[in-house]
Amino acid sequence: MKKNKLLVRKLRVAQKVRGTPQRPRLSATITLRHIYAQVIDDEQGHTLASTSTFAKELSHLKVKDNLQSARLVGEFIAQKALEKGISQVVFDRGYRRFCGRIKALAEAARQKGLHF
Repeated sequence: MKKNKLLVRKLRVAQKVRGTPQRPRLSATITLRHIYAQVIDDEQGHTLASTSTFAKELSHLKVKDNLQSARLVGEFIAQKALEKGISQVVFDRGYRRFCGRIKALAEAARQKGLHF
């Protein structure tokens, strides 16, 4: 039963969130060990910027706390997006609720200058 609820939430979010060249989609995915973030132009089907907890920039920082890792990924994805001239994005949380690591990633990206 829980799997159906997650699928329904995922489809509901996917209907509302779509990335364009002017406002690409910031997709956040979390697993038990890692956090991934991508800035995606859905019309072209291209990933404009991406980072994760095992990227070169973050792999040497031995962070034990998952929330701190999410904040670092949020800061780095915002930095990469701003370097490419992207300041406005649409946030895609997938089927996850907006709390915990997803919220920490989003707030860190907002503090670094991304608007969504």
